[in-house]
Parts: sequence; C-alpha cells; structure tokens
Amino acid sequence: MQICAHPVDSFKALRMRDYCTRYDCHGYGIILEYEEAGYLGTKSIDLLDLTPQTNLDELVAEIRLSEPLITESRAAQVKELILRLQKKQGQQDHHRFCFCKELKAHILPLTNVAFDKSGSRFITGSYDRTCRVWDTASGTELHTLEGHRNVVYAIAFNNPYGDKIATGSFDKTCKLWCAETGKCFHTFRGHLAEIVCLAFNPQSTLVATGSMDTTAKLWDVESGEEVATLTGHTAEVLSLCFNTVGSQLLTGSFDHTITMWDVASKRRVHTLIGHVGEISNVQFNWDCSLIISGSMDKTCKLWEAVSGKCVATLIGHTEEVLDVCFDLSGQLIATASADGTARVFSAATHECLATLKGHDGEISKICFSPQGSRILTASSDKTARLWDVQSGACLQVLEGHTDEIFSCVFNYEGDTIITGSKDNTCRIWY
Repeated sequence: MQICAHPVDSFKALRMRDYCTRYDCHGYGIILEYEEAGYLGTKSIDLLDLTPQTNLDELVAEIRLSEPLITESRAAQVKELILRLQKKQGQQDHHRFCFCKELKAHILPLTNVAFDKSGSRFITGSYDRTCRVWDTASGTELHTLEGHRNVVYAIAFNNPYGDKIATGSFDKTCKLWCAETGKCFHTFRGHLAEIVCLAFNPQSTLVATGSMDTTAKLWDVESGEEVATLTGHTAEVLSLCFNTVGSQLLTGSFDHTITMWDVASKRRVHTLIGHVGEISNVQFNWDCSLIISGSMDKTCKLWEAVSGKCVATLIGHTEEVLDVCFDLSGQLIATASADGTARVFSAATHECLATLKGHDGEISKICFSPQGSRILTASSDKTARLWDVQSGACLQVLEGHTDEIFSCVFNYEGDTIITGSKDNTCRIWY
C-alpha cells in the first residue's frame, strides 16, 4: 500500500445535509469521500493533465459541472487544494539529505518501516516479534506493540487517518492496534501459515492479509471478524494492493499469477497470466487504469485493469525484479533488480528512459519521491541512493548502515527518509 502509500492533503470534514465530504489531494487527482445513510462512498477526479500553467478557475468550474458533491461554498477550498498540488509540481527539488539519527530500534533485524500520513510518526517491524512506534522529529520510541509469538513481518498505518496500525506475523495472525495508545483492538486468526503482506482499504474499514498458506483474507476493522477468504492461488501470496477507491484488490503469488478481486462480492475478476516466475510486487497506478507487476522471471508486465490484458512486457534486467512502483501521476514506472540496477520506464510508450547504475549489490526496494523528481533505492550493499528521474544520475549515497538495507521510505513532504537495515537499526535522514 507496498503497497503503495500515496500522499494525501486533507480538508476538514464538513456536513452538507446528509453528506460528510472530505477532499483529499492524492497524487494528480482528488478523492471525494462521502457518507450517505450510513454508506461510505468514494469518488476520484482525475487531474493527470494538471500543470503549473493550468487556469485554476476554469478547472474548478469544469470539475463542478461534472461533480455535484462540490458545491459553490466548497469551490474555493478545492481551488486551494489544487493550487498546493500545482505549486508542488513547480518546485525544483535540490534538497540534499543529511544523516540525523540512528535508532537502535530492535534487538534483532528489522523487517519493514512505514510512515503515517503526516510523517510525524513511523513504525518498525522486527524479527524480535515486536512493532515499535517512533516520533520522527525526536527519534523517541512512543510504543512497543507486543503480543506476536514470531517475526513481525508486514506493518502498515491506516493512512490517511493514521489512528490504527496493522501487524502481520509469522505466527499466522494479524493484529490491529490503536496508534495513539498501543492498545491491541483485535487479533485476526485464521491463516494456516505465515502472514507476509497486508494493507488497509482506503476507507480503513477492511484489512487485507496475504499468507504463505496460498490465500488472502479480508477482515472487518470494527468487529475484528473475518469477512472473506480469497482462494485460488496455488502458492504463497506475497503481495497485495487495493485500488484507489477500495473496490478491487490485487494479489500477487509465487504461482506466477496475479488475481484481481471484487471486494464487494469477494469474487475473482481477472487472473493475470503471463509471467514465468514468482511475483515480487504488484501495484495499481493512480487512476487504476493500469497494473504493474514485477517477477523473478527478470521482467515486469503492464496490464490493462479493465480487461486484464497484458499491454507490455518491460525487459532489460538480467536478474530477478525484486520491486516495482508507479510514480504518483501513473506515467512513470520504476523497477529494482537483483542485478544491482534500477530502471525507469514510460507507462505510455513502454520505453526504458533511464538505467540507474551504481549499487554493488541487489536492490530490494524502490520508490519515487512525492514530487516525482527523485527515486530512492535500498540495497544489500549497505547503502541507499537517491537518483535523478530524468537523467538516471546518482545524486546522493546514504551511507552508515553496517548491513543490508531492505526498506526505505519518504515522508509525504519528501523531505525526510527512513532507512531500515539488517543491522537492527533504522536511520532518519533530513
């Protein structure tokens, strides 16, 4: 939620008759979340054509014509939201990151790190069976989430809300926690093997878990009850991702396939067949029109979400593709490989635009900065690196860890990075 966490700016909730509407900037678009008669709905407005030169008055007027939820009284706030996004597009990113703090986070190696929406807190999972909650600014530990009986492998905040945390463990359970107090709300039991991936839906009403038992499960956040078991894969489910509105879920498996599920009916929509190796990661683009998958077969594939058809195979890596992601506009794809290189592809033309060379070991994680101008990679060579998206040049090497770096994340503003390492520490970079 990888999968992929997209940055979100929130307007204060308001009530208009029986609607409660919140406006969020989400990449190059706006999410409208509304509640009517107890039903929580979500609509997205595509802003992929937004540029720093776009006339905002004309754009807001156009949006209002097509979306009745945006009333005249809210038009100014929508304009302000789009203006902020427009300003971000125009910013030149020359920030150089400096090492700030090293946190002796756990007594055994870390497994994952994740920010909350604001970037003020982050969480770490570990082989020591705990998840820890940290204050980003001070590096202070806020809570230790204890209770799992084996490795805490998958972790996530319920962004954009940030008031809950989910942890998935090799003990076959997932736990739901209060991010403010550290209290455990629920323990989700039912998987028959290790849980290795999880994600909240955008409404924070469901948690999806993927397991080595070949299934994914959906859990109700409020009641703690199992909602569905999604069966059909014949090997471990290693990756999953909700679409922007939470109506569909992707699962990627070691059986070489990706399945798209309809969340409401719990039924299979498509099986994406074509890879000849295990799936390492799968992700929707911003408007959910495309899906990217990375595989141990050394390729990535681009799929059309509506039809499930493969529209391109992205080649060039000489070893397994270990991670893949879209930028926030959905126009660029970044891939990371065991061959020690990363690549940038065009989602439209499928061309390789840049090859990122410099690491001395496999690259296990890759992500775009929120502004989209930089790429961050984590490698077994004990470094993380920042790259220029356009040229592929290495802008900075983040050094200091004494073992493999397996996790790296930007905060929403793109001015803070957390790296997590097998050396039992995480590092904060400003």
